[in-house]
Amino acid sequence: MSNKDESKVWCEFVCVKQSSIATSEVGNFDGAFATKDFKEGELIERGVMRRLPMGFDGHKCEEVFTWSDERPNKTWAMGSGCAPYYNTTSKEKENTHMVRYFDENRFEIFAKRDIKAGDELFHTYISLEWRECFAGIDKIVNNKD
Repeated sequence: MSNKDESKVWCEFVCVKQSSIATSEVGNFDGAFATKDFKEGELIERGVMRRLPMGFDGHKCEEVFTWSDERPNKTWAMGSGCAPYYNTTSKEKENTHMVRYFDENRFEIFAKRDIKAGDELFHTYISLEWRECFAGIDKIVNNKD
């Protein structure tokens, strides 16, 4: 068995560095990048989530994940590995897809299309359109006035 198969947290071919979309206008922030080529459908990363205490307000903290299908969402979690550094984009531009296993507190991230080594990894946040802390980002990503 390889480390990839036995580890709950696996992100061997992802690194974190300054995002390619960081600018002086929006500020400096980090992003996740592929360190090898990935084929469409290939596993990029696997990880675990740690649920935050009931009452935590994820509307004010963009560093946490929405961790349920319930709306309004009341369950928030912190993610392992490089997952917290995947920046958001529109559905048309995303190159990864996160599969959430809420009952097991784990996730897997797959290539939505072929990805080259050095490409920044993006997905569309499931809470982009309704979380208060993402209101400004949603306007930029989805070209809203």
